[in-house]
Amino acid sequence: VQLQASGGGLVQAGGSLSLSCAASGRTISNYAAGWFRQAPGKEREFVADISGSTISGSTTSTYYADSVKGRFTISRDNAKNTVYLQMNSLKPEDTAIYYCAAKRYYFNTRDGTTYDYWGQGTQVTVSS
Repeated sequence: VQLQASGGGLVQAGGSLSLSCAASGRTISNYAAGWFRQAPGKEREFVADISGSTISGSTTSTYYADSVKGRFTISRDNAKNTVYLQMNSLKPEDTAIYYCAAKRYYFNTRDGTTYDYWGQGTQVTVSS
């Protein structure tokens, strides 16, 4: 599985960005997926995750870090084999490189070391 993250950029505080994570090599519809971020001089941190869906139309589970809850939304489009992160009301402290990741099971998803596949990262910069 190869993951390609895109959609980062420079935005003013209060603005929005939408990140995409396109998978290739195999379908990830039944894989859990997560977004993580790493700011300069800081450790990588969990942002959001979403469970896989084995049945068409079934609901998925999501979880968010407290720092982004209510502002970010993770979603997936299985037809496009893509996971998204919609980021609204962005703050300067959201500035970081954002990475997407995927793993087979929706378990312990806030621990980045448990993921099998990672994208290359996309830079998000929020100016004040």
